[in-house]
Amino acid sequence: MPEPPVAQLMHRRVITAVPDTPFKELAGLMITRDLDALPVIDPAGRPLGVVTEADVLAKLEFHGGTDYPPLLASGRCRSRWRKSAGLTAAELMTTPAATVGVDEPVHVAVRALATHRVRRLCVVSGEGRLVGMIARQDVLRVFLRGDGVIRADVEHELREIVDGSDEVGVEIADGVVTLSGTLSLRSATEHAGRVTHHVPGVIAVHNNLRYDIDDLVITGL
Repeated sequence: MPEPPVAQLMHRRVITAVPDTPFKELAGLMITRDLDALPVIDPAGRPLGVVTEADVLAKLEFHGGTDYPPLLASGRCRSRWRKSAGLTAAELMTTPAATVGVDEPVHVAVRALATHRVRRLCVVSGEGRLVGMIARQDVLRVFLRGDGVIRADVEHELREIVDGSDEVGVEIADGVVTLSGTLSLRSATEHAGRVTHHVPGVIAVHNNLRYDIDDLVITGL
């Protein structure tokens, strides 16, 4: 089974703000809708930035810009201080918005979450319009797939690798897959391990496959 696209895991109903949404309305939306971030969009529906809880709380940290940051404050601290005087979404939002394409595989979203150090991403269409949001917890749902479903997917993927003379056993417990048996070529055993790792929900692979011929030595790979 191929890796699921972002579209399968994202939330499609998204509450948004516009650049001139006032501060109090932003705070109210976060509280009443239990949100930690609000994407800010332009008239065409493209994300311009995101207002996070941290952006809003800066006003309490620095009392609306009347308190100055420490003399040797970091760049992030000074950025919060500047935002503390903000009155609208445009003045508060973190830019640019961290985005991922709706059709991208889920590992691309995970990498973007780590690279941007954010909790969630704006999901955009090919035209750049906001179509959803995906959070870290949404991605974690991949690991909730049942062992039976995962095993069926692993066996399906391995059919492309083994031939009639090969024997492969697949055992799985809590997402950990153990491969056993014998394949003709060493390259096939290593490929089987890689393919199994890519099945959604697999946590680890114990590749105990043996081989008859070490073709990697013969070919020098």
